[in-house]
Amino acid sequence: MLNLLAVDAAFLAMAMALVWAFQRAMKNGGWTDVFWSYVLGAAGVIVALVPIDGAPPTARQWIVAVLIAVWGLRLGTHLALRTAGRPEDARYAGLRRKWGARNDLMMFGFLEMQGAASFLLSLGVLVAARRPGELSWQDSLGGALLAIAILGEALADAQLTAFKADPANKGRICETGLWAWSRHPNYFFEWLAWVAYPVIAIDLSGRWNWGLVALIGPLLMYHLLNNVTGVRMLEYAMAKSRGAAFDAYKARTSVFFPMPPKRSPAQGDLA
Repeated sequence: MLNLLAVDAAFLAMAMALVWAFQRAMKNGGWTDVFWSYVLGAAGVIVALVPIDGAPPTARQWIVAVLIAVWGLRLGTHLALRTAGRPEDARYAGLRRKWGARNDLMMFGFLEMQGAASFLLSLGVLVAARRPGELSWQDSLGGALLAIAILGEALADAQLTAFKADPANKGRICETGLWAWSRHPNYFFEWLAWVAYPVIAIDLSGRWNWGLVALIGPLLMYHLLNNVTGVRMLEYAMAKSRGAAFDAYKARTSVFFPMPPKRSPAQGDLA
């Protein structure tokens, strides 16, 4: 187990260093999110399937490996299509301005910190994959949660993409579908995906206490999405670009967890 954890840590550290080099060459920090998704998906497959005792992977190991692989491929590919040939994401452009001449060094440290966070997230995948015993309703529920999370995030992304594609919406705030219920429904479903692993990992009989490690995933992801790379940075950029319209959107729309809007969205809020 220690050898597997060492391989996982080394893989993530080296992979994120390569991600830093790529985004530096492209002069676009948005590629960070693309390859982070692929790298974490690959790390999850590694910790789920690499043999520890020489035994072939169990059905649970294969299920968890497929779940994390589908998650990483879906998210990474969506972000790649959004990033390629477009201006740098406002979050990373803001960091570039903030860090100035120190941008390369600070970004390298930032990405290695993401690698460390990915290591903690991969622990949840590991203990879910290696919970002993036969398949049970927990595996089905965990799989269903992750499927809902992937489909929900894909729907939120599609709704936002369609909204932005309409020239009539230029300068407006998306309040279509899920975006009327949460200011960040894509982030909510991203968080929900990590709830699936403790559902699979935790042994309710108490015979597999390592399963509790999987709780790190949803707790850490909630913190990262709300306080580090997601909501806080994006809402700062939105407040600067949309002004009073964004303030009105905030007043009626839940920040993270989807809930009915406080009142009917005003049509045509302009920046």
